[in-house]
Amino acid sequence: MDLTSVLRVILFACYFSGALASLVVQSAEVEADNGKKQLKLSPDDRPQALPIQPQRKALPQVAVYKSLKNDGTAIFSDRQPLNRPYQVVRFDCFACDPKSKVNWHTTPLYIRPYNRLISAAATEHQLDPALIRAVIHAESAFRPAVVSRKGAVGLMQLMPKTAAELGVANSSAPEQNIAGGSRYLAQLLKQYNGEMALALAAYNAGSSNVRRYNGIPPFAETRAYVERVTILHKRYQQAG
Repeated sequence: MDLTSVLRVILFACYFSGALASLVVQSAEVEADNGKKQLKLSPDDRPQALPIQPQRKALPQVAVYKSLKNDGTAIFSDRQPLNRPYQVVRFDCFACDPKSKVNWHTTPLYIRPYNRLISAAATEHQLDPALIRAVIHAESAFRPAVVSRKGAVGLMQLMPKTAAELGVANSSAPEQNIAGGSRYLAQLLKQYNGEMALALAAYNAGSSNVRRYNGIPPFAETRAYVERVTILHKRYQQAG
């Protein structure tokens, strides 16, 4: 074999080695890419996302300022009044706290307060006076000026929108509040065919939630409320 032939063999061997090495690299890259695709597409290989736990924020302590106009009309605001006397009111539904330590079977009843107003509302709306009294006890503990953190006002804790729909102009006036709250309670009893538990649940949590859960909503507050108003109702009936 002459020198030219030897050089050709050497050059061909070098070319073949380089092509083989390139093929090996390309094959490795393809396998790597396929591996990545399998990593993305395989249900078993996908990283499992941890469920996000919702964080419950504590309800803020809201201060409500009550003051009086010159004509005696009560004003409730979240801002401190200027240049006139005021009192700070903080309140929540009396019977709504699931952790309440009150013994509802023995807690003192309010037999005498607002007898005339309750009797008139019961007659007008065909309600049991004991039920009206039980709801007042549960909502506000018979305190006419209290305002809840959500803005519910007075004895039966009327929200401003509800009060407006009921034609209540001044929710802090006991005669208007009890009349409006009793009317609302009567509407709910009619809506739920006299089923008191559902009417009470709607009074506390809203008709939309009763409809959504097809019964008493699974809210600890609402369930506690319905149970306690029922206890108070029976006690007020027995007390006459």
